[in-house]
Formats: sequence, structure tokens, C-alpha cells
Amino acid sequence: MLLAHDAMPGGIAVCSIDHGLRAEAAGEVALVERIAGERGIPFRAMTVTPGPGNVQARAREARYAALARWAQDERLGAVATAHHADDQAETLLMRLNRASGLAGLAGVRAHTRIEGSEITLLRPLLGWRKAELTAIVTAAGITPADDPSNSNPAFDRARLRGALSKADWLDPIALATSAAHLAEAWQALDWYAELDWHEMVMRDEDAPGFTYCANVPRIIAIETILRIIRELGGHASRAEAGRAWDRLWAGENASLGGVLAQPGVERVEKVGVMMRVWRFRPEPARGSLN
Repeated sequence: MLLAHDAMPGGIAVCSIDHGLRAEAAGEVALVERIAGERGIPFRAMTVTPGPGNVQARAREARYAALARWAQDERLGAVATAHHADDQAETLLMRLNRASGLAGLAGVRAHTRIEGSEITLLRPLLGWRKAELTAIVTAAGITPADDPSNSNPAFDRARLRGALSKADWLDPIALATSAAHLAEAWQALDWYAELDWHEMVMRDEDAPGFTYCANVPRIIAIETILRIIRELGGHASRAEAGRAWDRLWAGENASLGGVLAQPGVERVEKVGVMMRVWRFRPEPARGSLN
């Protein structure tokens, strides 16, 4: 907030969210409101209720959904968050440890959209260290709030953060830069997947379904398969799409997201050669047992 106000005085608004998980959160929201008020920055406080399941993941979903609603209400051009290089380094290492694919290893994006909305999400501080940002806040005469969950070993990220603090040979800026390179690679792959969709996928005319001439590397075909599933009203993860690709490539049927995929080899007139041709249809309704 301090940096944005200095860069664009009169051009920003601020939202602070209480997830209802800590008694101290209401006071922290009030602190942000006071600081914003002292600078004449429009402010809104919001409260969200995370759904059941992984606490941090559900809180994140609720937070971004609330931010998207706020940005729409206020007709804002974008939402910016203060994710920094240390956050990015932690994210990259966590996802490496979970065997994530390229989409996950690209980390948090510097420029994206809030899921489920058309609101642009910016993270302009991914090249800054947390210590640098803390110093700016302290120089402004403000005591940074400390969320105890950031050091709670019950959370994977907090355990990794503790390990990173002891590994002085690791450079968070370098790790964050690597994540940025991976994000560029993912952008290139996503571009190629868009071409694959338009060039090699045909909507069937006789019944709901798609025919896919599968002739690209597995990682790109996975994105095309996911898009086909979405177009047919289903949902699947990249891991599920990857397993479906493996079965189809081996000549076996695959089922995912309510869609049945059947492999074959045909001569494709468009290119004049024999190709793997996979057909995707909604799965037939299962008959009930009497």
C-alpha cells in the first residue's frame, strides 16, 4: 500500500480481509484502515468464511473471490498483492517437493486473472525480498503485524520457511527468477496448446463430442484434453488428463470428468497422413440395477 500510494497518489484503493481464523485479525484490519485513512486512500474491510478442508487453501479461495467482488464493485483496473521473492522461492520448492508439473513450478504469476472472474491480478513485488519490504514499513513508523500461522509447523509452507531461513546458501531471488523463467516456458506451452486446439480438434456434427488428431508432445496434449473435457461440461485435473493420455497412447479407452475417450488410427485428409485420432463423447448414462 505504501509503495503504490507513493507511485500513484490518488490512484489506488485498499481492501483488507479478516478470514475469521484469528482474534487478532480484526485489529490488523483496523490498523490498515487507519493507515489508509491517514493518507486519504479509499478503504474497505471485508470478512470471509473459508470452506471446509485445507484451511490455508480455502482461505485463499475465499480471499480472492472477495477481492474480485470488491474490484468489480469499485470498477478497479486490477488487484495487486504484495507477494515477494521469498514467497515465490517457497512456492517453487514446495511444488518441486510435490512433483508438480510445469504449470505448478511456474509459481505465482506476476500477471494473471483471479480465477472465476475477469479481474486482472498483479504481483509487482516478486523481485523484492521480505526484509526490504519490512524495512519500508518500519521506516514509515509502522510496526508490521505478525501472523503466527506463518511460523506454525503444522503448515507445510511454515516448515519450509523455517528450513530456508537456515539455508543461507540458497538465494530466494535466484529461485524466484527461475520461477519466472518457468512461467515463460508455461506461457509458450499454453500458446502452443491454443494452436493445437484450433488446428487439430474438430467438433463432431452428428452428436456432442470432439475428434482430436493427437500429434503433439504429451505435455501439450494434456492441455488440449483438459479443454475438450471442459467444453463437454466435465472437469479433470492435469494428473487425470495425463493418465488418460497414457491409456489413449497405448490404444486403450479412457474415462475422465464424465467423458469417454476412444483411440484410433486414421488417415487425416487435412494433413494427408495416418495419425492417432481420439474421439471424446459424454459417457453414456449408467443403467440402474433392479
